[in-house]
Amino acid sequence: MAFYSIGEVAERCAINPVTLRAWQRRYGLLKPQRSEGGHRQFDEEDIERIEEIKRLIKSGVSVGKVKALLEARAASASTPPVHAEWLSLQEEMMSVLRLIQPVKLRAKIASFGHDFPVDDLIDNIFIPVRQCLDLDKNTAQAMSSLLDGALIEYAVQCLADSRKTEGRDTLLIGWDSDDRTRLWLEAWRLSQNGWRIHVLAEPLDSPRPELFPGQHIFVWTGTTSTPRQQEQLAHWHKQGFAIAFHYVG
Repeated sequence: MAFYSIGEVAERCAINPVTLRAWQRRYGLLKPQRSEGGHRQFDEEDIERIEEIKRLIKSGVSVGKVKALLEARAASASTPPVHAEWLSLQEEMMSVLRLIQPVKLRAKIASFGHDFPVDDLIDNIFIPVRQCLDLDKNTAQAMSSLLDGALIEYAVQCLADSRKTEGRDTLLIGWDSDDRTRLWLEAWRLSQNGWRIHVLAEPLDSPRPELFPGQHIFVWTGTTSTPRQQEQLAHWHKQGFAIAFHYVG
């Protein structure tokens, strides 16, 4: 295996050696080996990583966010081959987002909605893409906002269509979760499982089922429910309210 000094790598990758040292020491992005004399030694894998870091920074990702993004990609790459298709579709969505063209984005979402089940879409495309954008909110804010708007619009359309079929009415309420986009996605998910969903668009610190007498209610917490929330739910059940957590898993 061939090894290269920091000077050779700097020249080959067109980058300052000071920057390479900062990427290693300050940000933990590089882990070169050391020679017996203590000098850094880089191999081809290190050089490929440097080029990937350069591409991410050029695309607008701040250097402080690069490590988390690379680790997330490495975790995805280590998953079974069956998931390779989802990675490709996530990148396809990102490519459309970079165009910042609402018409093309809505068309892509509608195309995915036609081709894939709702659970796969939400869990394997939409949520991972939103998480990727959240890694560097400053430079991705426009794309993130555009995506959220398009997803809510599509979810609302699907909810309206689902109400034309038979099903049981239920109200979905966000509880201690301010992710409004995810709330609408979960409403869409429920609508594909025999529910006619009505959404309380603003999340609540604590739902008040007594305001909705006789109605079935789902609450969405965004994460695993806390002991306090579980105790409150048990209390509501004792009072006779038809209320339940909406879990995904």
